[in-house]
Amino acid sequence: MPKTLVIVESPAKARTIEKYLGKGYAVESSIGHIRDLPKSAADIPEKYRGKAWARLGLDVEDDFRPLYVVAPEKRQHVARLKKLAAEADEIILATDDDREGESIAWHLYQELKPKVPVRRMVFHEITKEAIEQAIRNPRDIDTNLVEAQEARRALDRLYGYEVSPVLWKKVAPRLSAGRVQSVATRMLVERERERMRFVSAVWWDLLVTGRTAAGATFPARLTEVDGVRLATGKDFDPLTGRLKEGAAVRLLDEAAARALADGLTGQLLTVTSAEEKPFTQRPYAPFITSTLQQEGSRKLGFAATRTMRAAQRLYEGGYITYMRTDSTTLSSEAVTAARTQVKSMYGPEYLAGQPRVYTKKAKNAQEAHEAIRPAGSSFRTPDSLRGELGTGSDEWRLYDLIWKRTVASQMADARGRSLRVRLAGTATTGEAVTLSASGRTIDFPGFLRAYVEGSDDPAAALEDRETPLPPLREGDRVTAEAVKAEDHATQPPARYTEASLVQALEAAGIGRPSTYASILGTIQDRGYAVKKGQALVPTWTAFATSALLEGHFGELVDYDFTAQMEEALDDIAGGRAQRVPYLRRFYLGEGGEGVALRPLIDSKMGEIDARGIATIEVPRLAGSGIEVRVGRYGAYMQRGEEKVNLPDDLLPDDLTLERAEELLSRPSGDRVLGEDPATGHPVVVRAGRYGPYVTLGDETPPLRSASLFPGEDPAALTLERALRLLSLPRLVGVSEGEEIWAMNGRFGPYLRRGGDSRSLASHEQLFTVTLPEAEALFRQPRFRGRGGAAAPLRTFEYGGRAPILLKSGRYGPYLTDGEKNATLRKGEDEGTLTAERALEILEERGKEPKKKAGTRTAKAGAKAGAKAGTAKKAPKATAAKTAAKKTSAKAPALSWADLKPHLAVLSDTERTLLTATRDGGRKVEDVAGELGLDVNKAKGLVLQASKKLHRAARGEGR
Repeated sequence: MPKTLVIVESPAKARTIEKYLGKGYAVESSIGHIRDLPKSAADIPEKYRGKAWARLGLDVEDDFRPLYVVAPEKRQHVARLKKLAAEADEIILATDDDREGESIAWHLYQELKPKVPVRRMVFHEITKEAIEQAIRNPRDIDTNLVEAQEARRALDRLYGYEVSPVLWKKVAPRLSAGRVQSVATRMLVERERERMRFVSAVWWDLLVTGRTAAGATFPARLTEVDGVRLATGKDFDPLTGRLKEGAAVRLLDEAAARALADGLTGQLLTVTSAEEKPFTQRPYAPFITSTLQQEGSRKLGFAATRTMRAAQRLYEGGYITYMRTDSTTLSSEAVTAARTQVKSMYGPEYLAGQPRVYTKKAKNAQEAHEAIRPAGSSFRTPDSLRGELGTGSDEWRLYDLIWKRTVASQMADARGRSLRVRLAGTATTGEAVTLSASGRTIDFPGFLRAYVEGSDDPAAALEDRETPLPPLREGDRVTAEAVKAEDHATQPPARYTEASLVQALEAAGIGRPSTYASILGTIQDRGYAVKKGQALVPTWTAFATSALLEGHFGELVDYDFTAQMEEALDDIAGGRAQRVPYLRRFYLGEGGEGVALRPLIDSKMGEIDARGIATIEVPRLAGSGIEVRVGRYGAYMQRGEEKVNLPDDLLPDDLTLERAEELLSRPSGDRVLGEDPATGHPVVVRAGRYGPYVTLGDETPPLRSASLFPGEDPAALTLERALRLLSLPRLVGVSEGEEIWAMNGRFGPYLRRGGDSRSLASHEQLFTVTLPEAEALFRQPRFRGRGGAAAPLRTFEYGGRAPILLKSGRYGPYLTDGEKNATLRKGEDEGTLTAERALEILEERGKEPKKKAGTRTAKAGAKAGAKAGTAKKAPKATAAKTAAKKTSAKAPALSWADLKPHLAVLSDTERTLLTATRDGGRKVEDVAGELGLDVNKAKGLVLQASKKLHRAARGEGR
């Protein structure tokens, strides 16, 4: 029987499609991209390592020819796909129908090198009908889409690899720049600058409760006094907090407002006008990628990445159409399905008279397939999927949102009436007042019965939207029953949330539906933004990088320019432009056009003042002499010789002069506690980048140092306590010929005996643990002390394969099946993890754990044992010789006491680093900063110094 190999991106998608294809089809997954530009020097093939362009991964001189490599973790899987391709009679590439999917299909074709016919199959939903139709209507790989994606990849590599080193040299190590991420970061920084410049203002007005002759009450607000409009927030200058020049308004202070309130209470008011107008409200368009992310954030509280993960699973499971789109169009079968459900579930009066058609003029039209909607020619209701998806799961909640929005899009308009009333009266103070009141009544909810934007409960939201007024006509008399003076303060511009930032990027034509979630994730992962509630707040590092890019590479972070780059990629995708000429203009400035990135960086590098870039303007500190700077180890404040690190949780907008003075007035950490009675040297408490610590001696480097325990206040530290800390590490005793030391390490207090270690339950045990107690600990299993290995957090069982365990590791929760491990990423909630998602994660990014030197896996050991059982027995003499060789080859472990007499072989820097970390128990990160060393370089020096000492102690090289 002929065999057709179908290749898709993900295992979940493969499983769903396989259900719809009959015999003769094998569906496999590429597990995402199978190859890419090299990520590091280690990925570069041997024959290219001498090439100057290999680091970039693009041969600029050869028309930007890319160097693609299969990632090490994908090589085994690619080999398997090649084997399956060789056995197939036909290959169908069924990756997603967008640029990225087209690129994956092209890479598969290039890497597998098939000798059988290859066809391209595309679909926008995974249903039986859609798959069968796609199989009947294959096409070729769209080279224009591939060219556009390759151009995008090249642009991102050129931008990142050329601009990021500028940030390393001028701001701080390990920073990154990106074609879209840097623009998104600029948006956040500009909004925070507005907030930092903002000066609040206060104004007062009156809230009046009016009572009609019929006894009905309603709220009204004071708007004019003696014919002059009251000042409101819009009348104030946000930079000064004062009224704008020429504002013809009256500003009430508290005393005047309270006096007027007293004078108006109980007075009669007359309705001077009552204007009622009908209104209609049309339904919202069906979801596109950006609006789905925005509503997922507003209604469900989901981060963009969480929304897209749930949407991806729904699509791959056949529940919704493709989730990366900018089209609001619905197919005719979708319109019919939605209208059918409206009529049956809400009644014919809720159905729009004619099918609604939605169009969207988008700059980024490259992924215009169809709006995101429930899959199929008839929609499954959310209630029918409760058992299948799990009520309360991310997938069910998102499907419920998509279903409601799609169905609502074909419903009738909401209709109602708005009433605006003006009232006049006179206070006992003789002042004439004018008040206004407005109300809104919904006569027919229409689509609002199914969906209210920004609300998770349409019924409750409808009540909130109705603010009816009692029937009022011109000339009616109303009594001011209660009058309350209220103060108001102007507010700074709201910080961006993930939803509003996506909206701003889309409005500017920056980014594409498939990139928004990754952009938001990147700016947070790279330390350019942190979340405060739902708000995205730029860090001080973001300020410094934005200042550099705006000041010296303005075009690279210009909104219009970035949008034009997206349009250029669209032109390449549409065959209206070519990749290579565009890249030449962008990178080299060929023909005097384009950015000319490489020449631009060469010309600007010498102009950049690193200190000026790192100094951040804080308007509220102007004139105080206090400066905020971003250094190699983070943000700090300086005034003269005074320096203090800024707390990580202090947001830029929250830094006021009072807060700055408070931080500077705190004990700096360089506070002398007294003298050490044994040596006469001063004992000093200091503030380090990684926390407070004490030193013996005030020179650099100190004689000894030790970190304070968690929770200890440096301001309350006594000399006695500091000396006790400096006594660490403490020699507990000698056991089995090895010294046992009590030490305070990076991951907490522990005991060390030779190359073995055990954790202690508390820091105070470092001073109290006895030799018998220590020996008892070493008799217990190494991991988890007395309790052995920790039990898994959850277990997922599967038929036909080993169970997957969710465990807690040093770097967070991870999944394992005994052969592969996969750490959960930020935003992946272990509490809501399903068995299907656990399997997907392990299959997509599971890696074999690194084997420790000198150990073998259980599987290898079992194989060796099996071989030994079938082989002939070796002569006893030979075995004895082998054992003797192994015994003599193993060098005895050397303690720190054995190594210390040989410190003279080290350089001053090496000696300082090693004694601070071994004698003082301090972290390399702390000591590196004091010596002005890069942390990675310091770690290398420690390793190098340790090797030198071991060679010297063993008499090697003499």
